[in-house]
Amino acid sequence: MDSQRRRISSGLGGLLFWGDNSTSSEDSHVEQLLDRVNNGVLAEDRRSAVTELQQVVAESSSAQLAFGAMGLPVLLSVLKEERDDTEIIRGALETLVSAITPIEAVMGQKNELRPASMNADLLSRESESISLLLSLLSEDDFYVRYYTLQLLTALLTHSPNRLQEAILSIPHGIIRLMDMLMDREVIRNEALLLLTYLTREAEEIQKIVVFEGAFEKIFSIIKEEGGSDGGVVVQDCIDLLNNLIRNNASNQMLLKETIGFEPLISILKLHRGSAYNFTQQKTINLLHALETVDLLLIGGPEGEPTKDANRLSNQTSFAQKKILDHLLMLGVESQWAPVSVRCRALTCIGNLVIRNPQNRDALASKLVGEEHHSEPALNAILRIILRTSVSQEFVAANYVFKCFCEKNTDGQAILASTMTETNSGTNGNLQDDGSLSFGSMLLQALVTTKGGNLELCSRACSVLSHILRDNVHCKERVLQVKLDEPVPSLGSPEPLLHRLVKYLAFAVSLNGRDKNQSSTNGLGDSSYIQPIILQLFVTWLADCSNAVSCFLDSPTHLTYLLELVSSHHVGVFVRGLASLVLAECALNNSSSDSGRDAFAVVDAISQKIGLTSYFAHFDELQKAFDSHFPTLVPNKPPIRSSSASMLDIEEVENDGLDQMQDNPILVAVLDPLFINFAKKLESEIREKVVDIYSNTKNKAVAVPSDLEQRDGEIDRDYIKRLKSFVEKQCQDMQDLLARNATLAEELLRTSGSEALEAAAMKSSSGRDKVHSEALRRELQEATRQLEILKAQKVKIEEEASYYQNAAGKLESDLKSLSDAYNSLEQDNFRLESEATSLRKGGNVFHPDVETIRAEARDEAQKEAEAELNDLLVCLGQEQSKVEKLSTRLVELGEDVDRLLEGIGDEAGLPDDDDDDEEESGSTVN
Repeated sequence: MDSQRRRISSGLGGLLFWGDNSTSSEDSHVEQLLDRVNNGVLAEDRRSAVTELQQVVAESSSAQLAFGAMGLPVLLSVLKEERDDTEIIRGALETLVSAITPIEAVMGQKNELRPASMNADLLSRESESISLLLSLLSEDDFYVRYYTLQLLTALLTHSPNRLQEAILSIPHGIIRLMDMLMDREVIRNEALLLLTYLTREAEEIQKIVVFEGAFEKIFSIIKEEGGSDGGVVVQDCIDLLNNLIRNNASNQMLLKETIGFEPLISILKLHRGSAYNFTQQKTINLLHALETVDLLLIGGPEGEPTKDANRLSNQTSFAQKKILDHLLMLGVESQWAPVSVRCRALTCIGNLVIRNPQNRDALASKLVGEEHHSEPALNAILRIILRTSVSQEFVAANYVFKCFCEKNTDGQAILASTMTETNSGTNGNLQDDGSLSFGSMLLQALVTTKGGNLELCSRACSVLSHILRDNVHCKERVLQVKLDEPVPSLGSPEPLLHRLVKYLAFAVSLNGRDKNQSSTNGLGDSSYIQPIILQLFVTWLADCSNAVSCFLDSPTHLTYLLELVSSHHVGVFVRGLASLVLAECALNNSSSDSGRDAFAVVDAISQKIGLTSYFAHFDELQKAFDSHFPTLVPNKPPIRSSSASMLDIEEVENDGLDQMQDNPILVAVLDPLFINFAKKLESEIREKVVDIYSNTKNKAVAVPSDLEQRDGEIDRDYIKRLKSFVEKQCQDMQDLLARNATLAEELLRTSGSEALEAAAMKSSSGRDKVHSEALRRELQEATRQLEILKAQKVKIEEEASYYQNAAGKLESDLKSLSDAYNSLEQDNFRLESEATSLRKGGNVFHPDVETIRAEARDEAQKEAEAELNDLLVCLGQEQSKVEKLSTRLVELGEDVDRLLEGIGDEAGLPDDDDDDEEESGSTVN
């Protein structure tokens, strides 16, 4: 049967690989070796054939190709049937490993077949191959277990899903692999690497591995290897740990409840003796450990119902273990640490304090540095923002302030309260001897323009925007900050907001003079300076009418913004963000002064820019957001081979720092929260423009009574007042006509039929709104009248029903009277007839009335006597009952006379009444 299967496989291999029956000498040699292995008589000859086959397959791709379908059944048969021959089992396993391990391709052969992948695919498709390999893990021979693990790892790299399904379908398959972690060091390391690959995507395997005590074994190995100072095995352990807790809230909770976070935090501890010794492998180990902390602080995947609760619980547990001290040591105090470690540690600090009041307070009160040279941690992080030369470190430190200030009104107020008046006469230099407060340092950075470089100012603007976001009190507080000029000026001290507008104009002018900077896509070496300043303006003016009023105090500010939006020499982000600032000048404008109110701002936009062009900038900004800031893809877990090449180390070194492709600072500052706010602002300004163009500038409505002549008002004053009113109405009409003319021009400038129709709809929206308002009022009046008529109708119907019922009753009474009258007429006619007949007859019988009365009286007396006799019988019976009851009551000790007292009087009342009735009856008789 084996020979028949081999012939079929040989034919299939020839059909797939060569297309004809010709073979090379090497292919023939592989076939001969396989024949010796399968049909050899002497065991030693078969072992030597396997050894020679392994060497040929390991050195030649064509030999791997020839081995393919022919060799796999032969060697699997050896593994199944020759379990007692350890040496041939070793050779077969090593040969299989060589057959599925790629050989470096020669230049110019990139499009050739990949025999190693094809062999791995064929081997993984064998129904019993994985079960057979897992059974070999129970063998006593070291090399058998070692080569088996290597073979499974190689198969997993080629066909991960198929191998995961196969291992899950085998009873106790994962348990056998977990047992290998307790084996000798070399086998343990191979098993660790295999489990790392297995748990990367398979959630079911993750659950089984955790249930088998993976957490305890992982940290036990890390401790044996020396923690962060250990080798690549520590990296593999942390990789496996990250696979188990990534987007898995239940495993995170199990880790916290079983062994806690203390073993993880111990990896981050820096010993003073080795604090300056950051080897390449130690850097990788620390980065992976910080990634573990980050995964736990995130709490789980997006959309998970328990994510926030799990995040808060993990934050609390980490804070109790004093992890903030170790993160500050790595991210703030250890400036000799690699920049990637510092950035990752700062990111962890941000995730530790976000939406956690206790941890925010802990960070605000934390001091860093030596005992005699300590300073607040927030001051040190601000200094990193202002001084670092690495953009990724600025982004990470800026993220700390973003998380600290998010929904933290008290923290924002404390930071804003430190910003007091400052002397700007520092020659544009940042003077920091370590004794400056947070606000003083921030203010100095805001007004520093050393050498015409505004980078320091823009970074400080980014921090200030976090302090002001969604906090009107802080906006009002910072608005009061005045800058003293070195030379006394004629006016009042300059507000900080006005100074920043000057710096914006200076930055734009510098960018325009630099021919090497990009002016088309908004990106460049310092292209983030203008967008960051504008982003601060957008944040500051949001929902703060006083800030808008301060901004418009200088007429040149509005003019400059209009020119900036119209300019073709600035980037998309600058034009779009300047459009947002203009929108807030109209939306949050509470001024009633002519030339500074919302009407004036919208009119200026319409005249200087054009509404169509203005709204087009919002569309350009949204497209720029979508193109430059795509949704960030989560970091893929780093992949390494057993040799850990230098290329992989470099990838880990930059892990998390190379996601931001265009400009990392711009991506960090214009975060999703700000982008969503910009979308909301666009819809609001569109509605505001429609509202402004739908109403007159003077919203006061003349009441008809006000137009009447007042008491004591002479005719001349009355005519003068009416004339003034008419002039004001004419002026409003002229304003509306001017606006309509502007909209008509916008309509003509809009190209394309669809755009023309859209512009026509926009230009006529105001008129339609006025007409609809009039129709609405008419409809309300008609509805009111209809309700009144309905009420009257109901009342009339009720009255008609009442009168109808009364008429029916009267008709019924009339009919009754008519019937009674007819009856009387008939009786009268009958009586007259009887009287007539009596007159005509002479002898008429007259009854004896007295005799009839006597008879009736006797009969009634007889009946009364009979009833009296019956009553006396009943009374006798009742008397006997009373006597019996009295006797019984006496026996029971009751006073019968007291109980019967008053009963006779009450009983006599009806008798008197009866007597009266009898007397009255006899009288009647």
